[in-house]
Amino acid sequence: MSKRAVLEVIALDVEDAVAAQAGGADRLELVTDMAADGLTPAAATVTGIRAAVDIPVRVMLRLADGFAAGEVDRLVGAACEMRAAGADEFVLGFLDADGSVDLGAVERVARELEGCRWTFHRAIDRAADREALRKQLADLAGLDTYLTAGAADGVDTGLPTLLAEAGRRGEPGYEQQLLVGGGLRLEHVPLLLKAGIDGFHIGGAARPGGWAGPVSAEAVAEWRRVLGD
Repeated sequence: MSKRAVLEVIALDVEDAVAAQAGGADRLELVTDMAADGLTPAAATVTGIRAAVDIPVRVMLRLADGFAAGEVDRLVGAACEMRAAGADEFVLGFLDADGSVDLGAVERVARELEGCRWTFHRAIDRAADREALRKQLADLAGLDTYLTAGAADGVDTGLPTLLAEAGRRGEPGYEQQLLVGGGLRLEHVPLLLKAGIDGFHIGGAARPGGWAGPVSAEAVAEWRRVLGD
């Protein structure tokens, strides 16, 4: 029997978190400022959500729009602050100007996390060489997931890449879970499940009223039904 697929939902606040859990989400990605594609939230939000729900919460470590690390000391400080607020899982990913992984920044932040589990996010979809990035990160402590659409402009374009990478699961650099997100729609799910992909990430799809409105427990529950209980 195959294991249940993971459904991760973006939450901006406690209301989102409670609705996502009620709808059957397995995990939250906690961010602020979706106009900048998701930045590190306030520590008080982390504390509030950890008190309100009992599903895992992955907290974004990202200080500004784009994929540059920026001030790494500030990133390390943010990681420390989030951990003090109760965060124990994280999301991060940094590229240099050439589209290569910013290994120095990623390693420094990962060291601060001291083995906490974390996702390398969609920066991989902007990388000059996905395979090189994966191999450079292969041995970093805590890295267990890649959040990816397979392409910068979303799952419609990235499907062939996602299917190819799913077929390499277990190879060096490909041991991590594929968490598919970025233009993901319900009609993509059967093909992805058939390929053995078992991680799905939704943001706008959980919000019928758009980003100005809250997460809908009913919308999350529909995804949970399609993914299987």
